[in-house]
Amino acid sequence: MKKQFFKLLAKINKALLPSFTKQQLDLSKASKFQMAIFGWKLYVTKNALD
Repeated sequence: MKKQFFKLLAKINKALLPSFTKQQLDLSKASKFQMAIFGWKLYVTKNALD
């Protein structure tokens, strides 16, 4: 149940949130907001794969 929820959330994130790797964003120069989005996407992806 938890894994299915995170898989759905990952698909929603992919559709709505920007991809910083495609934009070639340098994480050392990212704003706090960009880092928060990056961290959220990383958290969701990690839980969707477990």
